[in-house]
Amino acid sequence: MKKNYQAMVLSCIDPRFQPIVFNYLKKRKLSGKYSSFTIAGSAIGVTANKFKKWHKTFWDNLETSIKLHKINNLIVINHRDCGAAKIINGDKIFNRLNETKIHLLSFEKLKKKFKKKYPKLKIELKIISINKKIEIC
Repeated sequence: MKKNYQAMVLSCIDPRFQPIVFNYLKKRKLSGKYSSFTIAGSAIGVTANKFKKWHKTFWDNLETSIKLHKINNLIVINHRDCGAAKIINGDKIFNRLNETKIHLLSFEKLKKKFKKKYPKLKIELKIISINKKIEIC
């Protein structure tokens, strides 16, 4: 008997990445097997102080999804050329290095809190570029 795979996918609202995320999950044969939480900045939106008011909404939604849909994995998909990362970056020069640091910091914060709350669940961290390249973090 196959184990029923259920995931929560945290991704960004950016319309350029909606088809990329959808096709990535379809290729992984996850269609119909995940709950979706879409928010500006993805992990940045649920960890950065600038967006503090959004954090509780994500955690409440994840908790509900775990209970209702038996979620056993959180897939976090951030993306390059991220507007939320630009906001967090402020007046500094925005380049790939600065953006990567912002993404990795958001992943670190999210993973730490996630593992503390849900030590038995898995988490995957990804960055997608505009050319659809997936970076595993």
